Amino acid sequence: MADRRLQVFHAVAKHLSFTRAADALFMTQPAVTFQVRQLEEQYNTRLFERRHGSITLTQAGELALSYAERILELSDEMDTRFAEMTGEMRGLLLIGASTTIAESLLPEVLAEFNASHPQARPRLIVANSEAIAGRVADHSLEVGLVDAPVKLPGLTCEVCCEDELTVICAPGYPLAELKKVGPRALVDYEYLSREPGSGTRDIVDNYFRANKVAVDDLKMQMELGSQEALKAVVATSLGFAIVSRAAVDKELKLGLLLAIPLDPPLRRSIFLVQLEERFRSRLVTTFVQFARQRLKEHLA
Repeated sequence: MADRRLQVFHAVAKHLSFTRAADALFMTQPAVTFQVRQLEEQYNTRLFERRHGSITLTQAGELALSYAERILELSDEMDTRFAEMTGEMRGLLLIGASTTIAESLLPEVLAEFNASHPQARPRLIVANSEAIAGRVADHSLEVGLVDAPVKLPGLTCEVCCEDELTVICAPGYPLAELKKVGPRALVDYEYLSREPGSGTRDIVDNYFRANKVAVDDLKMQMELGSQEALKAVVATSLGFAIVSRAAVDKELKLGLLLAIPLDPPLRRSIFLVQLEERFRSRLVTTFVQFARQRLKEHLA
């Protein structure tokens, strides 16, 4: 186990924020500040420059960060190797997922994985695709599942499975009478969308552009930060939305929403994001293989 002060320093250095580091570590900000101050006192040097409400690494801080990353990675690898020598599949598994995947696809996968590997402790962080990729990049997460491709230095982004998106609306909404609908016809109806930065938002915006529909021509009524909120507002008949078909199984069965296929169809890839050159424990490797297989089966 690596020195806790080193772990805290690393988080602050990656986030360049004591507040965000405290959130990522599930600590209070005073506790984070205390740990960093202890490290500075040990080496009799300042690791951060603090000015105008922001912080930057000093030259000593840059040096400390380069060593901290190597030490923490080796510490994690040692813990994992010892566990694997005893044949155990145990430990904390830090997973990130975009909202759609976390709410619609992962609950069943995590439940099955936990049943197969009871010594593992998955911790799921939910955010939009952009934020999840960032947390994998700064070593806060071991694996991310996102619904849009990401391009950050040091990350691998590979297709895990395919998902279909569909128009949804309330049973009484005018669109409900249609058997299928094209992107140009949707310009005539009120539109409810995910927030900028959402993988679903990017995919849908690109779909409209590819079919010669300007996004600005849509009758945008509202932007919502979660899939559950989006479905709830659509159920009030305020407008239509475009979401993963798998995300509305329950609402379709209960008759709360209707799904109308898009013409041409809209399919998207779900991507698996990991650090490019990091040691991967048997637990992480096993989860990735398990999740890939279960998601393919669920979306088939």
